[in-house]
Amino acid sequence: MTARAVVLQEPRQLALRELALTPPTVADCVVDIAYSGISTGTERLLWDGRMPPFPGMGYPLVPGYESVGVVVDAGAESGRRSGEPVFVPGARCYGEVHGLFGGAASRVVVPGARLLPVPDGLGEQGVLLALAATAQHAVAGSARMPELIVGHGVLGRLLARVVVANGGEPPLVWETNPTRADGAMGYSVIDPARDQRRDYNTIVDVSGDATLLDSLIGRLARGGEIVLAGFYEAPISFDFPPAFMRELHLRVAAEFKEPDLVAVLDALATGRLSCDGLITHRSPAADAAMAYETAFNDPACLKMILDWRGANG
Repeated sequence: MTARAVVLQEPRQLALRELALTPPTVADCVVDIAYSGISTGTERLLWDGRMPPFPGMGYPLVPGYESVGVVVDAGAESGRRSGEPVFVPGARCYGEVHGLFGGAASRVVVPGARLLPVPDGLGEQGVLLALAATAQHAVAGSARMPELIVGHGVLGRLLARVVVANGGEPPLVWETNPTRADGAMGYSVIDPARDQRRDYNTIVDVSGDATLLDSLIGRLARGGEIVLAGFYEAPISFDFPPAFMRELHLRVAAEFKEPDLVAVLDALATGRLSCDGLITHRSPAADAAMAYETAFNDPACLKMILDWRGANG
């Protein structure tokens, strides 16, 4: 069994290749992928060759952890059923080609326990579940709801929406790029230079900019918390005296867990959360190389998705 897959041969060398898939076991499912998203955080680092040491890292690799598709073959012990629409958080089924994170392919073999059933009508918006769950994970781990979010990309927008969906007051969002300042839904977006506040209780940073920490500490109330929810390639450091005076709480929000995905699906089903307006670009999987270039270099591109429908013949 084979699949068409996006393969980073080495940094900045991307191809669409036919790969042999690992034969499924009784605990596995075969899933035909309909859509996969392109991450402008972790996948950009893989593309540039700047990804810090990470479990499973190595080239060539298949990227992608934002995929949705349909189970076409369910193992007897997989816990899933054929025809079931599912979210796929990645796969490692390509033999000697690394699956990091392995979801950008027309078909995958993945343990049924890793799949999450999704509503039939979710469609392409299913690729946003990973980022929405990441936002939920960042919010759920704090004692107080975020009051300030740094960055108005897709994750920053979802964070603001998740805060409101969880009953919090609409947060303020910082964004320095004017092309990213619009699109707010019930919250405000401003340039940080215009913000005079210095008593935020909880700040969530999704910028990935390791140089911002000192300036964010200066915006905290005493006992305030900064949550690092982006992915940072550079070492994180900060001046101790201002952090000491504020009794800084610093938390790293790691990858989402299944309860975060379940919470997001519930918020979507009840109408408390919307993913509308976040997918701005779409591309046939056959044009993956151009799609990745657009995703990483076009500031108007919030989220690019690849359409794999029909890629398996």
